Amino acid sequence: MPRTQVDWDAWDAVLFDLDGVVTPTAEVHMHAWEAMFTAFLTARAAADHVAYPPYTEQDYFTYVDGKPRYDGVRSFVGSRGITLPEGTPADPPTAETVCGLGNRKNDVFNQILTSDGVTPYPGSVRLLDELHRRGVPMAVVSSSRNAPAVLAAAGLSDRFSFVMHGGLAAELGLPGKPAPDTFAHAARTLGATDARSVVLEDAINGVAAGHAGGFGLVIGVDRGAGAEALRAAGADVVVPDLADLLP
Repeated sequence: MPRTQVDWDAWDAVLFDLDGVVTPTAEVHMHAWEAMFTAFLTARAAADHVAYPPYTEQDYFTYVDGKPRYDGVRSFVGSRGITLPEGTPADPPTAETVCGLGNRKNDVFNQILTSDGVTPYPGSVRLLDELHRRGVPMAVVSSSRNAPAVLAAAGLSDRFSFVMHGGLAAELGLPGKPAPDTFAHAARTLGATDARSVVLEDAINGVAAGHAGGFGLVIGVDRGAGAEALRAAGADVVVPDLADLLP
């Protein structure tokens, strides 16, 4: 695979999505969503006497990937013609609400993370090392509220000057991806402008956010969304592994 040349010294900040870009936790999220939604649809079908289409891997990419947790729930259940009360983030995982289902998925995710741990992608660590050597400021911009815990589990907490996660975005009132606001806030926090920042994303919504914000370079990381889909969403460059961006 030919390397893609990026002059990293030409940029003032590099903004990484986390799940699927730095760590393979996108797979953990996929498994957690599948387990939660499959059980939910089974119980709902029995209660409603309706044969709902089963949850599939494509549903993850279409309705969930890259979105804040509750947005993902709302999007998926809507695709099955199901309307749930919104609830609040304080809802217990047993609640049949948008927030309750989101919290239920989070419990499954944390169980898998605790039992299995997480090892970052080797190519991503190599790029982090290179950017650190060059003194390029870096931030994580993730829709997941679990981003700090994932970074700690992966031993990468000290690599980033700033972590924008789903909980912080909610506190600041920032809309999630595909809106560019969380990326823009991270860039400003690092003292950079959008036009002088690089975005690295594996999700269609994340790439769309980078494109919508007019960031200087949007790099798509193809971990399953598809290179053409990432380019269509606005990626300037698509690679299968961050090691391909090394000089």
